[in-house]
Amino acid sequence: MTSTLSASALRAIERRANHKLAVLRHVEEVSGNVAASCRYFGVSRQAYYAWLKRYGAEGFEGLKDRSSAPHHSPTATDAEVVEKILWLRQQYHFGPAKITMYLKRYHDVTVSASGVWRILKKLGLNRLPASQRYKRTETRWKRYEKQRLPRHRRGRPDRRDPGVVARLTRSVTPAGRASSPGTRNRRGAVGRAFRRGSARGL
Repeated sequence: MTSTLSASALRAIERRANHKLAVLRHVEEVSGNVAASCRYFGVSRQAYYAWLKRYGAEGFEGLKDRSSAPHHSPTATDAEVVEKILWLRQQYHFGPAKITMYLKRYHDVTVSASGVWRILKKLGLNRLPASQRYKRTETRWKRYEKQRLPRHRRGRPDRRDPGVVARLTRSVTPAGRASSPGTRNRRGAVGRAFRRGSARGL
């Protein structure tokens, strides 16, 4: 197996084995809880128990990838492509569709989104850690409502407006009661008639 794999493919296998070992150690040394550690690393509990069983039987070598597929498969994904998929998943947390787009645009490599998902599932990376998953933000849309003034201000003029204050000042009589222009004219006419009558001795 070693003689047929490139150096980059061997490094990728070594990295994936170290990742599995990190998950096992996290349960043993940090959380003490399988479900919590699996959520943290984004792996399934079934994968964890399979790694634990192989690690207990064979040590670190048991964590290295094994393939049950035929040695020569015309549809098998190249090891370097698998390494790129693994790198994009771990570094940028891309999903299968985005990994497919990235490989096609920047590396001219065509891999279907379902093929990427199968590779990620095989590596135990088909689920992102809980802290790195997309979280939908709920936007609450409120129907527009006309602004209503408080009851003590409703129907009253804004006394902060100098124009309103001037108009109010001119329209208030000495007794403090508002009067209309017609009322002021009638009172003036009555006053003038009274003064003329007094001058005549009436």
